[in-house]
Amino acid sequence: MKKIFLIAAMAMISLAASAQNITFAYVDYAELVQLMPEMDAAREQIEAASVEAQETYQAMMEEYQTKAQQFQQKQASWTQAIRESKAAELQQIEYRIQDFQQAIQQELQQTQQTLQAPIYEKAQKAVTDLAKAKGVAFVFEKSSMLYIDPAQALDLTPEARKALNIPEGRTIESLQAELQAKAQAAQANAQ
Repeated sequence: MKKIFLIAAMAMISLAASAQNITFAYVDYAELVQLMPEMDAAREQIEAASVEAQETYQAMMEEYQTKAQQFQQKQASWTQAIRESKAAELQQIEYRIQDFQQAIQQELQQTQQTLQAPIYEKAQKAVTDLAKAKGVAFVFEKSSMLYIDPAQALDLTPEARKALNIPEGRTIESLQAELQAKAQAAQANAQ
């Protein structure tokens, strides 16, 4: 019995000793991905596709509104056959608009996923390569951790930023300010 206890105790001590060699790291993965230059290009392409879709939708709505207004104004003077034909035409336009909305939402989501997938892969590879080079056993996402003791874990974010060519002073706050300024400029141009 003492031998089993001694073997178990030695195994626990061995595990504890080897556990102290394990290095933990964390990274702000969301920050990395959002600040990557490639993400800027993806955002621009997605925005351009979104603007084009909005213009198409607006043209469809204008067509519908024009025909609906015409229907309201002239329906009393039309024959039953013309009224039914024009009502059916309006309904067809409504269906086209609904179909377009559904299709374009799916298409924009697919475009976003297609453009962002290689960006996420590149960020993942950079973090993985850094972790391997540093001999890190585990890398955690900073935002999902309740507590991180910086003295006991390595922050890979600064080195990952360099590896991903993210400019030194660029932050999430500066990105949000850039995006807000672009949105305001676009809104001003639309008016």
